[in-house]
Amino acid sequence: MKIVVVGGTGLIGSKVVAKLGEHGHEAVPAAPNTGVNTITGEGLAEALTGADVVVDVSNSPSWEDDAVMTFFETSTRNILAAEAEAGVRHHVALSVVGTELLLDSGYFRAKLAQEELIENFSMPYSIVRATQFFEFVPGIADAATDGNTVRIARIFFQPMAGDDVAQAVGRTAAGSPLNGRVEIGGPERYRMDDFFRQALAARNDPREVVTDPSAMYFGVSPAEGALVPGDGAILGETQYSDWLVRTAAMS
Repeated sequence: MKIVVVGGTGLIGSKVVAKLGEHGHEAVPAAPNTGVNTITGEGLAEALTGADVVVDVSNSPSWEDDAVMTFFETSTRNILAAEAEAGVRHHVALSVVGTELLLDSGYFRAKLAQEELIENFSMPYSIVRATQFFEFVPGIADAATDGNTVRIARIFFQPMAGDDVAQAVGRTAAGSPLNGRVEIGGPERYRMDDFFRQALAARNDPREVVTDPSAMYFGVSPAEGALVPGDGAILGETQYSDWLVRTAAMS
């Protein structure tokens, strides 16, 4: 199959392209640096010519409320319209576990708007909702840092490796449309404060993790289970400790 991966040169997109290629698919990355702009529409029709499936793992360059909403609404509308014109048979989008529980954040409001556009369009679709990626752990810690203290709530946390995300997205793209959502997460569930104590210690990071019930997560105060998948989720195989060893060996 020809599968076009929007955002296919980024962290997850490049992994999706590689995994699809390994399984014999014609995986085509579509991104501004390959001449495809989903906001202006430049290069989109050409990229989708002959495509069977489109995978959208793109992300907004800005998390400012209006900018992120404009990005996801405009990009998604343009992609869906181009897919319909090209005769694409399956639209796959990567989203976030707990999106509807995190709507104090403009980013998650925009992700929910993206999902609703897909659900209300005539295209067969699959939405893959993932938990946070191991690759984002340093950024999450930085966002929660106050001086030499990292303030983290004692909520549940179930992050996963980017490779496992890509594998789940690739399998979904190669399969039949779900016309619904599937959740994916890591193999281990933690309390978030405990996880970050371990994660910072593993990196010899001197910051102190302080358990703070009022700590915010990117402007949101999540409920205890908001960031973890429900029953029936697909779980990745890579444990965080193994991922750390592997990434250290590759650096």
